[in-house]
Amino acid sequence: MPIQVTNNWVEDENDETIDQTITNVSLGGLAFISPKPLEILDRVRVSIPVLDRDDRLIGNVVWCEKSASGNGYEIGVEFEKSRDFFRLRMIEQICHIEHYRRETLRIEGRKLSPQQAASEWIAKYADDFPAL
Repeated sequence: MPIQVTNNWVEDENDETIDQTITNVSLGGLAFISPKPLEILDRVRVSIPVLDRDDRLIGNVVWCEKSASGNGYEIGVEFEKSRDFFRLRMIEQICHIEHYRRETLRIEGRKLSPQQAASEWIAKYADDFPAL
């Protein structure tokens, strides 16, 4: 799932953002691959392009390691506000739906819109999605 991360976030819409890919979502944070390292405790703003542009999560870098593939760095971010945990949960579901959409295309050759994929994923898997 693509995301946009802005380092050392300040209230400036002209901030340079870098497109990243989420590698892991957990209660309270996420990990992503970055072409460059970030410092521990750097403040970042995370935006999810498939969501409303005004829906951003603010967090702090808690770890940064060279990625296993050797291409860039895997960075862990912990979010600051408890309300962000629930928004992160929604993002986790979106990641599962996007994965389902891609796998459906790869395996079955069916091209689903995001809405179609969400409807099918919810019908098939929502009951098995772990509760908080």
